[in-house]
Amino acid sequence: MTETRAYAYTDVLEAEHYAKALRADIRDGLTGVPKSTAPTWFYDARGSELFEEITQLPEYPLWRAELGLLQLHARDVAGRTGARSLVELGSGSSTKSKLIIEALDPAGLHYVAVDVSADALHEAGAQLVRDYPGIRLHALRADFTAPLVLPALPEDGPRLIAFLGSTLGNFRRSARGPFLRGLRDIMRPEDFLLIGADLVKTEQEMTAAYDDAQGVTAEFNKNLLHVLNRELDADFDPDAFDHVSVWNSSESHIEMRLRSRFEQLVKIRELDLAVRFGDAEEWITERSAKFTTDGLREELTDAGLRTQQLWADSDAGFALVLATAR
Repeated sequence: MTETRAYAYTDVLEAEHYAKALRADIRDGLTGVPKSTAPTWFYDARGSELFEEITQLPEYPLWRAELGLLQLHARDVAGRTGARSLVELGSGSSTKSKLIIEALDPAGLHYVAVDVSADALHEAGAQLVRDYPGIRLHALRADFTAPLVLPALPEDGPRLIAFLGSTLGNFRRSARGPFLRGLRDIMRPEDFLLIGADLVKTEQEMTAAYDDAQGVTAEFNKNLLHVLNRELDADFDPDAFDHVSVWNSSESHIEMRLRSRFEQLVKIRELDLAVRFGDAEEWITERSAKFTTDGLREELTDAGLRTQQLWADSDAGFALVLATAR
C-alpha cells in the first residue's frame, strides 16, 4: 500500500488478474452455445475513448440522464444520509461522484474509489486531491464483483456506497441477487446504497442507444476483436463481423452481438484454440439489463435492502435509488 496524508492506494489484485480472467472468459465464452463473453474486454485505451464518445451521442441518453438526476438530487442524498464516508464501485474517472462529494462536503470526507484499473484510479485520485484539498481519498484496486473487503473507515457516521452508470445492468438476473446481497452484508444498519439504473423504454429507443447512426458503438463493439488479437495473439478480422443490437424481451436486456458474415475459423494462439463461426452466427458481447421501477424495488427487497427513495427521469427513462439494509 502507498499512502500520503490525503491519498492512499491499495491493490488487492494479483499481477496476472486481468490476463487470467481474460483467458478464462474467452475460452469458456467462445466454446459455449451461444457464444457469449463479458463486456469487460472492450476497455483498453481505445475502448475507453470510444465509450466517452458514446456517452455524448444523441441516441445514448443514459449517461446524461444520470448526471441530470445527480445534479438535481445530490444534495437530497447528502441530507438523507449524512454520510462522511463515500465508497464508489467502478469509480473510473469519478466524474459523477464529484457531485456527491461536493454535496456531502469534501472537507474531511473519506472517499474510497474502487476500480480494476490502476491508471484510472491514479489519474482520478490525483485530480480529486487537487480539487478538494480536505478530502481523504483511498484508491482501492479490486474486483467489486468478488467479495469486497473495504479499507478501514471511521466508525462514526453513516457510509454511502455508490454504484452508478447502470453497471448493475451488466449482471445477469441470476447474478444480481448474490451481488446485491454481498453489498448488504458489508453495510451497517445506518449505511446507505445509491444505485443508478436504466429503465425500460420503447424497443426502438433502446436498440438505437446501442447502434448509433455514426457507427461509434459498432466500432466500440469491434474493438473487442482488436483487444483479443493483441492480448491473445488471435487473428480476428473485424471486417468479417457485423455489429448487431437486439432487445431480448424475455430477459429484459439489450444484447450487443457480433454477427459473422460467413463461415470462418479463428485461431486464438495464446489459448491454443480454434473457434469456428457459422454463417450469420452471433456472439453476445454485452448484456445490458433494463429495469422497471417496481422490478428494481423487488430485486432490492429480495436482497435484503429497503428502498428509501427513488428518483426517476421520465423523459430519459433512468432512475436513482437510495436504499438501506433492512
